Amino acid sequence: MQKAITPTTPEFRAEARFQRVSPQKAKLVLDLIKGKRVEAAINTVAFTNKRIAPVVEKVLRSAVQNAQHLSDERGLDVDIDNLYVKTAVANEGPRMKRIRPAPMGRAFRYQRRISHLVITVAEKKTAVSSEPTTVPVEAKSAGKPAAKKTAVKKTAAKKAVAGKTAPARKKTAAAK
Repeated sequence: MQKAITPTTPEFRAEARFQRVSPQKAKLVLDLIKGKRVEAAINTVAFTNKRIAPVVEKVLRSAVQNAQHLSDERGLDVDIDNLYVKTAVANEGPRMKRIRPAPMGRAFRYQRRISHLVITVAEKKTAVSSEPTTVPVEAKSAGKPAAKKTAVKKTAAKKAVAGKTAPARKKTAAAK
């Protein structure tokens, strides 16, 4: 039994490895561009005020150039204007162990985190249907008559809860 092979859209990726930023901070910028069209993603990153934003923009442009180059090389029909950011990931790289001086001759250890940025772009296929999306007015009226909405009755439990009010306070004369 053979599996049916479905044609997949080609994906193009670019990486920036060993970037001196923590993956958590890089993900803040990468989450802004996930799923967006490439043109909108480049504009978003260009105006983002984070230290890693220029690196993300450079990787995104590299992924687009990879798409253009590979489509020409392999003879693929890829429309560069229809590309979108399929995935944008910041993976953790090796950590640098460092020591910070502490009082009384001691030392505190800390780690400088490094990240690997991976951006994948793919072509967004536009779904073209041959059927009209709007239904003619004659077809709407020829069907069933419009159903009337019936009033929803409250159940006994809801009536009891709705009918309850706070008990009235009895007036007492305070004699001194």
